Formats: sequence, structure tokens, C-alpha cells
Amino acid sequence: MSANQETASENSPLLGNDETRDNGTIERGNEQNASAIPIPKEPSTLELALVMGPCYFGTFLAALDSTIVATLSGPISDEFHSFTLLSWLASAYLISNAATQPLSGRLTDIYGRRDGLLLAYALFAAGNLICGVAKSEAVMILGRVVAGMGGGCMNTISVFVASDLIPLRRRGLWQGFGNLAFGLGSGIGGIFGGWLHDVWTWRAAFIVQVPCVLLAGVIVFFRVRIPIKITEESRLKRVDFLGAFTLVTALVLLLLGLNSGGNIVPWNHPLVYVSLPLSGLFFAAFIYIEDKVALEPVIPVRLLLNRTVASACLTNWFLSMAWFSYLYYGPIYFQVRGYSATAAGARLIPASLGAAVGSLGTGYIMKRTGKYYWLNVAMQALYIVALSLSAAFLNLTVPEWPPFIFFLMAGTAYGSMLTITLLALIAAVGHEFQAVITSASYAFRSTGSTLGITIASAVFQNLLSAQLVARIGDRKGSSEVISRVRDSIGAIQHLPVEWKKGVLDAYMDAFKGVWFTTLGLTVLGGVISLFMREHVLHNNLQRK
Repeated sequence: MSANQETASENSPLLGNDETRDNGTIERGNEQNASAIPIPKEPSTLELALVMGPCYFGTFLAALDSTIVATLSGPISDEFHSFTLLSWLASAYLISNAATQPLSGRLTDIYGRRDGLLLAYALFAAGNLICGVAKSEAVMILGRVVAGMGGGCMNTISVFVASDLIPLRRRGLWQGFGNLAFGLGSGIGGIFGGWLHDVWTWRAAFIVQVPCVLLAGVIVFFRVRIPIKITEESRLKRVDFLGAFTLVTALVLLLLGLNSGGNIVPWNHPLVYVSLPLSGLFFAAFIYIEDKVALEPVIPVRLLLNRTVASACLTNWFLSMAWFSYLYYGPIYFQVRGYSATAAGARLIPASLGAAVGSLGTGYIMKRTGKYYWLNVAMQALYIVALSLSAAFLNLTVPEWPPFIFFLMAGTAYGSMLTITLLALIAAVGHEFQAVITSASYAFRSTGSTLGITIASAVFQNLLSAQLVARIGDRKGSSEVISRVRDSIGAIQHLPVEWKKGVLDAYMDAFKGVWFTTLGLTVLGGVISLFMREHVLHNNLQRK
């Protein structure tokens, strides 16, 4: 490090009196023993591409793996003769993914980004290999857990590497490339999995990812060179084991309860009653440990008291609730209207395209202007308009083309929001805290997606049940028809004409409830986003 590259000392406080320096970046506070991360030399564009290429390829594979089970869950469950496995294939990956992401920031501060990435790649490869050779459903679930641990950290650590090497002014554009890789992986995951299953077997969809991620790991080993802080204390002593344990336990219990309730077990099942309150207790313990006990906290919780940090994290939380509810019920809406599963999925392509364009576009605008506040206002307004149009017009009579526009608008706004809030978060904290606060934002995003689908499902199922009873409940044989159309969307198209209209109207009313719920979450997230401050996006890594 050169003489003009200042870093905090080991005992520097983090948020002294919640004040900011002239550059708009929080540099100090009351966390003790804060870890000062050395600032690396800024690479050329070619060097940056050689580093970020394998990182974003890992992001692509992690996204692909998260959606690949969409078309494979049926064949996998059939082979193992277990319908319960259908739910756990996605839930196991999601829970382990969300539980490990918040740990990746502090742990890679201590052990290094390269070692963290290599471990993530190894876990991801091992998990997919386990799935590819699994002979029992327990082993299959174990493979999804291990792959989820690796996939979650592959996403977050690639963001840390980019933040370490790219000045804030250019950071948004490169984040757009990362979001493009993630969106592409998410978009083709289901198609890719279905094609491999048709050509070979579902096992090939998991096994083929192993050599790909190992190749990326080899490139990372030789190309990623980011300095880490060296202290007199051993690395092991610097790890906040108690904080890590309470945070992981809290997240696992929360997501276990949310994913299981109404899906694997009824909402009044003891698993739900026990896991959710216990999750709250472990979260309370985590906050106390991070604030009062830990020397180098997994997440310095006092950072969350900063207005920009809190606003950005909560914006991610509420808008991820809305986005995943929208994406989850969009295909169901199209299938109820009579489209095939493939045609319904194709209508979500504008959402993925919009997310990529929005992320890249806002990144470019921030690179040119160095500003993001009013850009955020515009994107939040676009999001609200998109959800308002969906709530008003997504019914049985809307023509084919308007939904494409609605999903494109929503995707553009959501992708833009992810890039804007990430830049605001990083700009609001000192260089040494950008990894831990980024991993915290991913925790908000992960729990928000699960909670959003849970809320939307509760709204949809309750409204659907009430509307079916209200519209056809007084007819002879209605209980059998209601049971059949709630269990199978395909059964709707085979109903007699005198039943079909009432059932379709009931479904549309239930969808309208979901659209208005997502609109409410979007408005709430948009209002909260207005509390972000406009911090300086510097042109150099030293932020001078």
C-alpha cells in the first residue's frame, strides 16, 4: 500500500456519532477491532475481465442450478417414489444458500477472496456430484444442501471481488454484467435441465456442471490476487463462531418454517410453531453477540443503523418479496388461461431481459453521472406503474401483448434496484466493511424472496377457496369439483362449460389479490428507498 492509502487500524471505531466525512462515506464508528482490508492495485480492463470472467461464470452456474430443478423435480421424485422430495429439492438448496451467504463477507475478509471462492466452487461441485450419483432421497437432499452452500457463496464472493477491484463510479456497470450472467442462468436453467433429461437422464444435468465449475476454479486460483489484512492474532481466533452459529441457526429455522408451512406440512403443524419463534430468539441472540461480544462481527449490526444502509437493505427485502411473488404466480396465471407450461414460462423471458437491461443501463448511467438518487426514484416509479397495470389488467380478457410489457417494465425496475442499492450500500460504508454489508443485503434479499412467496401463497389460497365456494359452492357435486381444480390447474380446461366460467372467475379474483399484494409491497419498498442518501461514487479505489 502507498502512503496515501489510508485504512482503519485494528482498534478504530466504526460509526463515531453517526457522522460522515465530506466524501459521503462512513469511515468510523463504535465497533471495536474493525478489520481494515488493504486496497489492491486497480487492474486494467483486460486484467479485470480475466478475473471477473470466471467469477461471473460461477454466478451463471449457481443461478442455473437454482432453477434447473423446475423441470427435473418431477422425474427425480418419480424415480425415488417420493412426492415429499418434490418440495425439498428446491427448499434444501434455498435454505443452505441463504444461510451461508451472510457468513461469506467476514470469512473472506479473514481468509481471502480466492480461498473463499475455491471453497465455494468445491462445495458446489461436490453437491452436484452427490445429486448426480444419489441412490436415495436422503442423499439427494444432502447434495442439494451442499450445492446450495457453494452456490450462495459463489454469488456473494464474486460481488466482493468486483467491489475490491473496481472503483464505485464504474462498479454499477460491472454489476450489470454480473446480473446479466445471473439472469441468463436463471432463464435457461429449466430449459437446459429438461433438454438434458430428454437426451440422457436427469442425472446428467447435475454431473455436467462439475467439470465446468472446476475449470472456473482453476482460473480463479491463478488470477484472483486480492490482499488481506494480516494481524498478530491467528485467523481462527478472528472468526466469530458464536455469531456465525446463531445467525445460521436463525436463518435455517426461519426458512424451514416458511418453506414447510402450507407446502410440506400444514401451517398449524408443530414444526412451524416451534421453528419460527425459535428463529426469533436466535436472531435476538445474534444481535446481542454482534453488538456486545464479537471482536470482528459477522455483520456489524450498528452499520444497519445508518440511514442509507437500513434503507437499501429494507428496499431489497420488500421489493424481493414483490418480485418473487410476481414471478411465481405469473406462470400459474398463464396456465390457468390455457397456456402450456412451456408457453407460460416463455412469457417470463421479458422479465429476465428487463432485469439485465435495467442493471446494465443504470450501471452505465451511474458511471457517466456519478449519481443514483433520482435514478432510483425513476425506477421505483416504473416498478409501481408495472405492478399497478398488472393489478388492473391481468385478467381473462387482456390481449396477449400487454403482459409482455408489464413483465418487461417490472424486470427493468427490479434489475435497476439491485444495482442502485448495492452501489448505495458500498458507498455508505468504509472499504473495510463493504463485503460484510453486501453479504447482509443478500440475507435480506434471500429471506425476502421466501417470505414474499409465502405471503402471496396465503393470499392466493384463502381468496381462491372463498371465491370458489361463493361462485359454485351451492351446486351439486361442488365439493368434488373444488377439490379437483385446487389440486390441478389442468383440470380446469376439462370442466363442463357451466362450471368453467365460475372457476376461472374465482381464480382471477385470487390472482388479483396477489397482484395487489405485490403492489403494496412495491409501494412500501419504494417509499423506504427514498431515505437513501446520495453518496459520492469515486473514480478510484482509494475514494479520494
